[in-house]
Amino acid sequence: MLSLKVETRDLKTKPEDIRKAGFIPAVFYGKKEKSTPISIAKADFVKAWKTAGESTVVSLETPEGSVESLIHDIDFDPVTGAPRHADFYVFEKGHKVKVEVPIEFTGVSPAVKDQGGTLVKVLYALKIEAMPRDLPHGIEIDISPLTTFESQILAKDISMPEGVTLLENPEEVVALVSAPREEKEEEAAPVDLSAIEVEKKGKEETPEDAEAAAEAAPKDKAQS
Repeated sequence: MLSLKVETRDLKTKPEDIRKAGFIPAVFYGKKEKSTPISIAKADFVKAWKTAGESTVVSLETPEGSVESLIHDIDFDPVTGAPRHADFYVFEKGHKVKVEVPIEFTGVSPAVKDQGGTLVKVLYALKIEAMPRDLPHGIEIDISPLTTFESQILAKDISMPEGVTLLENPEEVVALVSAPREEKEEEAAPVDLSAIEVEKKGKEETPEDAEAAAEAAPKDKAQS
């Protein structure tokens, strides 16, 4: 079981001062556990969080004793993305807990590999119920049954670890493969020949042009 050493936090201390000292403010609470403000070394918390996620039991080692909990919520800095506050939920011993665990897709889908389809992940996490000791870090789902574009993986198709109950709608679609889009060739619009002006060779002689040419002829002979 993962454990974190925590200190009881004085609410008079500003959260900014706690963070500057390399800690993050946090709190733990439960159905039968009063809300208790604590502080945790930031590096220790990040390491535990990456390992535990939100579905692995974390033991909080406080000056008053240890409590078993789950990471319930994390507040992140909108600029740096670093965690700046954490909530821990202390569950009742001997009782099941309801959590969401991430889905880990494994395997290769023939419809993707051989037919050029695209894997569509409809769900990324599953709601489950289990005793704290039986909570999985994640649920693996093999996508190799997706052999055609009509194939689907439903919630009821997922095999749950021992002691774990699925709380999702059994008919909920978890993953499928979409067919590749066919690019349609644009058909060229028919050419309207009547709208095209045909350039004529030469220039059509008008009566005015013939008269001007007759008047100019004697002058040309006189000059020659």
